[in-house]
Amino acid sequence: MSNTPATKIYVAGHRGMVGSAIVRQLLAAGHPQSHIVTRTHADLDLTDQLAVRSFFAEEQPEQVYLAAARVGGIHANNTYPADFIYDNLTMQVNVVEAAFRHGVKRLLFLGSSCIYPRMAPQPMAEEALLTGPLEPTNEPYAIAKIAGIKLCESYNRQYGQSHGIDYRSVMPTNLYGPGDNYHPENSHVIPALIRRFHEARIAKSPVVTIWGTGTPMREFLYVDDMAAASVHVMNLPKQLFDQYTLPMLSHINVGWGSDISIADLARAVSRAVGFEGSIQFDTSKPDGTPRKLMDSRRIHALGWRAQTDLESGLSRAYADFLNTHVPSL
Repeated sequence: MSNTPATKIYVAGHRGMVGSAIVRQLLAAGHPQSHIVTRTHADLDLTDQLAVRSFFAEEQPEQVYLAAARVGGIHANNTYPADFIYDNLTMQVNVVEAAFRHGVKRLLFLGSSCIYPRMAPQPMAEEALLTGPLEPTNEPYAIAKIAGIKLCESYNRQYGQSHGIDYRSVMPTNLYGPGDNYHPENSHVIPALIRRFHEARIAKSPVVTIWGTGTPMREFLYVDDMAAASVHVMNLPKQLFDQYTLPMLSHINVGWGSDISIADLARAVSRAVGFEGSIQFDTSKPDGTPRKLMDSRRIHALGWRAQTDLESGLSRAYADFLNTHVPSL
């Protein structure tokens, strides 16, 4: 299916960081707002199968971006494991099944880098999936995301030829940018650092202390680059997509292509925020996994590369923080 401005597209999770970026990307590509279908959680509970079926029957979208998910940090994953596995499994099953039932030919499922084994070789290639134990703290969430990949693959294998469907999956690395969660306890590393350095700058604190040694390596991707990758993968010709994937190994990693130490990241965030004090590292605190880097060669071969370098991305992320969160602090 060609991605023309006349295509009716449903973006599930349009208020989240990734979903809102996909909407921005589609609008920038010339899709009229009237052809981009969205629903808030209050209007459509994706864990309600009958409501989801009714929505698809009414709207009849031609493409679906499945960016809706229940997400959270380590604390939330450890505290609510049942909610994380149930809600994510149920949303995925309901949306994919209703999409198929109502004739959606193209669907893109968005997963997470946590699908890979805790000790996967670095960089993590798509082939590492299901080769070892997962990180225990977010295993329920990871299992749900793996199920989402296999759900799409299973529908393709059973109905691809008979019904002409083509459901694909992309796995982003760590994302940051507009729409991020800056909660002091539950946010990920970049938004947490943005908030801490901002508060330290305002308070004129002489030092900011970072947990750990600063040596772990992490990869980060600006969310609008992820949205561009999602649209790119959604609209790849099937013949080209099939050249680089297998029916039971069809997901595609999306990363920046290189990683950075937490220490260098902290220094980069401090520059973006304008914090002029010093940075200390509390080496009594845990470091976590030494390295997490995605192998993005597959998507590079398919014609996409990230465009937003870390310095530019952090500057935009801080502007978003100032615009959306500072007035309420």
